[in-house]
Amino acid sequence: MPTAIEFNNISKQYRLGLVSTRTLSHDLNRWWQTAILHKEDPYLKVGSINDRSKAADSEYVWALRDIDFNVEQGDVVGIIGKNGAGKSTLLKLLSRVTGPTTGTIKAKGRIGSLLEVGTGFHAEMTGRENIYMNGAILGMTKAEITRKLDEIVDFSGCERYIDTPVKRYSSGMMVRLGFAVAAHLDPEILVVDEVLAVGDAEFQKKAIGKMQDVSKGEGRTVLFVSHNMASVQQLCKTGVVLDQGRVAFMGSAGEAINYYLQDNEKRLTYKDVPNDDPIQLLEAQLVSSDGQMVESSSELTLRMLVCVRRKIKYLVMGFNLYSSYGYPIARADFNDYDRLHTVSEGTYEIIFKIPPHTLATGEYRIIFDVADIDVKNYAKKNSVLTFDVASGETRIGNVFNEVNALKCSVFHQKWLQEYHKLN
Repeated sequence: MPTAIEFNNISKQYRLGLVSTRTLSHDLNRWWQTAILHKEDPYLKVGSINDRSKAADSEYVWALRDIDFNVEQGDVVGIIGKNGAGKSTLLKLLSRVTGPTTGTIKAKGRIGSLLEVGTGFHAEMTGRENIYMNGAILGMTKAEITRKLDEIVDFSGCERYIDTPVKRYSSGMMVRLGFAVAAHLDPEILVVDEVLAVGDAEFQKKAIGKMQDVSKGEGRTVLFVSHNMASVQQLCKTGVVLDQGRVAFMGSAGEAINYYLQDNEKRLTYKDVPNDDPIQLLEAQLVSSDGQMVESSSELTLRMLVCVRRKIKYLVMGFNLYSSYGYPIARADFNDYDRLHTVSEGTYEIIFKIPPHTLATGEYRIIFDVADIDVKNYAKKNSVLTFDVASGETRIGNVFNEVNALKCSVFHQKWLQEYHKLN
């Protein structure tokens, strides 16, 4: 098969903390080093990896680094990875929304992009007018757009509102119309970035069917970014796993999903090297009810192992659950206030059960608490476990959504299932 897209040593660098990517002093320094001294661009030598969970050690960050692979014509490529891995940045470079810092991208044919809700739409224009505008941007004549207009409107399911300004559309209607335009205006390459998550189940099924028709029946190329592993498995032939701006794995869709889930499993376990602290969290592990990927509908089991090396009074063990944006979602803990006796030396196990349908798709962080009641002895505070929740077959609303997460910061003693001494 001929090559449809070539990514040749693509890298993208951003500067943190500023709207602009450069300053006058940096531009002058770059000009002096490259034009006068004929040296390498000094700002390509600096920059930290794109790990949003850690504080920056440089004012530059590499959103993408050394991306180098080809996509064959007619292939459906699923691009997966955790939040911040560089998936959306890669598609923006391909769609010419922004340019690469280094490297080149070669694409054969027109590119139809749906990168976010309402991409390319003018809020004051009607749905019909936006269809014609998007078609013109893709290089189609008015006659070509008119010929496909009825098919686009029918697919979108927005016929009643087609002559209404899109600023009055819901997010789901915007996605429906945007996808219908991108898929029906004959782009040789269709780029879709997680926007189907906004649509309902019926539209998701219709959209996936359309992408299959576009790729298999018409021989067009599709790049599909999603956290829904079931959709990636169903739709894609090839999978690319991005991690901290680099290609971590490329192979079949099934192999890529397995690689991603195995890497995610590694992050579901926290282990510490034994030391002489009075209290220490030795291990914490999060396990899904099916023993595989963590999904919205999964029951989660959190197991903690705590070592007590000297007698303490009233042991406290628990955790705080945070969203990817740092909002406190819930706290669950155990204490033995009612026992009214000291806790002897030994290793203790505590198990919490987080009910299904509690967490929506996204990334979460757990910070553990292990201490005695007087906080004279306290386990180190960097005991952190991060994990991703995939949507799976069914999308579940977030009980502790980030809009009212602070209101939902409540004590969940009912999550405690078991507490006992191992030795």
